[in-house]
Order: sequence, then C-alpha cells, then structure tokens
Amino acid sequence: MKRQPLNPPFFAQPTLELAKNLLGKLLVKETDEGIAAGWIVETEAYLGAMDRAAHSFGNRRTKRTEVMFGKPGLVYTYVMHTHCLVNVVSGEEGIPEAVLIRAVEPYIGIDLMYQRRGDKKKEIELTNGPGKLTKALGIVKEDYGRTFFEPPLYIADGPKPDSISKGPRIGIDNSGEAKDYPYRFWVTGNRFVSR
Repeated sequence: MKRQPLNPPFFAQPTLELAKNLLGKLLVKETDEGIAAGWIVETEAYLGAMDRAAHSFGNRRTKRTEVMFGKPGLVYTYVMHTHCLVNVVSGEEGIPEAVLIRAVEPYIGIDLMYQRRGDKKKEIELTNGPGKLTKALGIVKEDYGRTFFEPPLYIADGPKPDSISKGPRIGIDNSGEAKDYPYRFWVTGNRFVSR
C-alpha cells in the first residue's frame, strides 16, 4: 500500500520539536530493487551556528553543509567512516539546522534489508544505527539535496509514540559543552533504538 508523503509545512517547525515529531513517522526509500521502509524510533537535533556538534557550527558553509542552509525538509546526506548518514534539514531557510535519523524499526521490504545488510544479521541489527538504516533502506550520498516530501525518498505519517525519552547525543565527545545537550530523542523501550 502506497503511503502519502508528509506535506512541506510539516518540516517547518523548530528543530527540537521536529526531532520529537519525526518519531513514529515512516521513512521510505523506493529503488529499482523495491521499496524499503521503517518507523523512525530515534533522532538527534543539531542546532547549527550555536551548536559545537553541528557541521554548520559558526555558520560554517561548505560544499557539504550547503544544503543545511536551504528550506526545511531537504535531505542532508554525508559519509562518515564509510557509512552514509541521513538528516532532515530543519529550522528556517538560511539557518543551518538538521535532524539526524539515528534508528528505524523495519516495516516494509525486510527481505531487501537482509540482502543489503547480510542474511546472517539478527533483525534487531538491521536498522539500529544511523549507518545501518541507510544501508538497509538503500539511502545513498547521492540522495543529498532531494526533498523528504516526494518519492523516491520520503517520510509518511505514522502513529504517535506513547512515550518519548531524551538524553545526550552519541559519538560527539569532542564538541565541548554540546556533548551534554539533551538533543537525542527516542521511542521509550523500542528495541531498535541504537543503544
């Protein structure tokens, strides 16, 4: 069953709100091999110029961060240690903020996810991390600059979680005081949360 992408106005909310409101939504990628999708269960907000952990800290504008200065709802992909990571551009245009999608719960195309991630993996390991989920869903660096409100890569509506937890972001130890900001959000108790 084909789901409708969310409308552009959904993405035009403050970054910390968007990071929470993306939980429970469906991340969908259509490829030649088929469709793969998962429920978003973990996110991290990055608040641009003031946030030492953001690629755009101090309004740093590079070829990589350029898309972060665009409209909310654009796709920001980048490669870190050979893994592609996917972010939703957020905040107002010209203010470089984004939400990292850290984990999803597999929903559509689980066989395809096993093909991409290896058939010996436990289901729990398919998408419980930001590099794992992009590989499982077929999200690639070339998706940079697309929008999340039209195929082939989009976010559709889904059930609001009963409970949301929050805490510090992961893997940003060299970012001064920003490493302690409680900008990571996850669906409480979901087994696909990264840790």
